[in-house]
Amino acid sequence: MNRSLVIYLGFFATTILGIFIGHQTSFELATPRIWNYENVLFMCTGIPFLFLIPYAKIPEFWETTIPLKNKVWMPVLIGLAFGFADLLIVEYGLDHPPHKVLPPYTQPFPYSLFLFFSGAFEIEVFYRLIPITLVLFIARRYANEKAIPPIFWGIALLTSLREPLEQFPSGPNWFIIYALLSGFAMNLMQAIYLKKSGFVSALLIRQSHYLIWHILNGVVIEFFLLKTTS
Repeated sequence: MNRSLVIYLGFFATTILGIFIGHQTSFELATPRIWNYENVLFMCTGIPFLFLIPYAKIPEFWETTIPLKNKVWMPVLIGLAFGFADLLIVEYGLDHPPHKVLPPYTQPFPYSLFLFFSGAFEIEVFYRLIPITLVLFIARRYANEKAIPPIFWGIALLTSLREPLEQFPSGPNWFIIYALLSGFAMNLMQAIYLKKSGFVSALLIRQSHYLIWHILNGVVIEFFLLKTTS
């Protein structure tokens, strides 16, 4: 069986487990964000594109010829750097009252592990895997080889703009500029790593960012800050 498909189905199963845990969890400190099982069916949309990856000349999800440094460790470090930057800027650089409940960008632990994994998986499928694979597949069938690099950079730039603009921030001007630039930069790094190291590498950047910004930040707020303000 196609290795990328096996990994995709593993991510799929983790998402289903997260939905089950979410429906079994009692939430007291936050408004729950729980996927419906229909969301999982929607994720099936990405499966046909797994079979286009070789024709688009994108590495498989876990390409054995790519060193771990390039497909794991560097993406993780990049994601952690963006996560720590967001943590410092938002939690300590902006003025806001003490947290009384978990903020909307966090969820109770350990459910947060599953929710933010599912969220990262969904974003990488629809913001990168599908559009970039499709564009490169079509380009390699109909365009001159010299046109492939500019076509890739075009779709990489466009997909990198999508998330920052969809989640347009509010606040001081300096923060809006920071959020737009950092969001664009991280998405662009993910597009680059999708092209050179595969989908798992792009996903690891976002997962590592979420680990700091959404998950560990939520743990600190839930188990430490809320206890001191309650």
